[in-house]
Amino acid sequence: MFAGGRGNSSSNMDQETSPGSSQHGLGVSRSRTGGWPWVILLLAGGAWGSTFSLARIATSENAHPLGINLWHAAIGAATLLLYNLLRRRRIPLGRDCLTFYAVAGLLGTVIPNTLFFYAASRVSAGVLSIALSIVPIVTLALAIGLRLDRFTPVRALGVFAGAGAILLLVLPEGSLAQPGAAMWVLVAILASGSYALENIYIALRFPRQLDAFSGLCGMQLMATLFLLPIAAATGSFVALPLSGWTAIEFSIVAMGLVNVVSYAAFIYLIAIGGPVFASQMAYVVTLSGVLWGIALFSETHSAWVWAALIVMLTGVALVKPVDARH
Repeated sequence: MFAGGRGNSSSNMDQETSPGSSQHGLGVSRSRTGGWPWVILLLAGGAWGSTFSLARIATSENAHPLGINLWHAAIGAATLLLYNLLRRRRIPLGRDCLTFYAVAGLLGTVIPNTLFFYAASRVSAGVLSIALSIVPIVTLALAIGLRLDRFTPVRALGVFAGAGAILLLVLPEGSLAQPGAAMWVLVAILASGSYALENIYIALRFPRQLDAFSGLCGMQLMATLFLLPIAAATGSFVALPLSGWTAIEFSIVAMGLVNVVSYAAFIYLIAIGGPVFASQMAYVVTLSGVLWGIALFSETHSAWVWAALIVMLTGVALVKPVDARH
């Protein structure tokens, strides 16, 4: 459940929040909302973009990626569990739901976030945000290959644009400031592939009795259960003391909370503005990810990286979902 994994997705889990469903909806309508959706889009997208820099802070003092991921999942699960309790929504525990939580938790949290945190200590926050913005493009490529989505020349061009942006990052000599960073950009791309597989799995197997927040809560709970014994067995647990926190502890907690709140805002935007409007958060997340890196770490980027940013955002625009209202 990272920024890149959700910024431009129109999966069944997101669609469950759309108006017209009294069982799963958020109780809002796409009526006159003024400029409020734009405020939410910019604030939530800007906050979500900070997670790339927060990840870099969290990994800066050799905190183990598995331990960070464990806290990330646990904080997300606890926050979502509290929210579901407040709205009196139970977490279904049928066999189909448990299977869904397990598979989606592995594909959307355990595998990609661990890869992401490994890459975060070796790649600049700005480059990381560009690399993970390929998720919707990979998702579309998989959906077309599985005949879950229709092929169009324009959207195919978006897929090629995403691939071209990655090539601009890893092939030119001097593109990346850090030595050996190209390999870790590819690790981030593997994380993006796992997020894309999660999107496809959700589209195919999302249980009817779930809504977005109960489903996501179950996924995070299952991911926590997967990661806890792994972190214990490998000695990679990251302690969060009751006092004396440093920037690392604050960044780990902030990352978990920002992801949950920003994802909730994304779901709300789908409900009040539709999937096309909400998908614009992908641009805000990517751009703010680059800007947060510049502001917090004084990151500088080569012309190749700026070119990759432009090409990637173009690709994301070309593959955006079609609004069902039209």
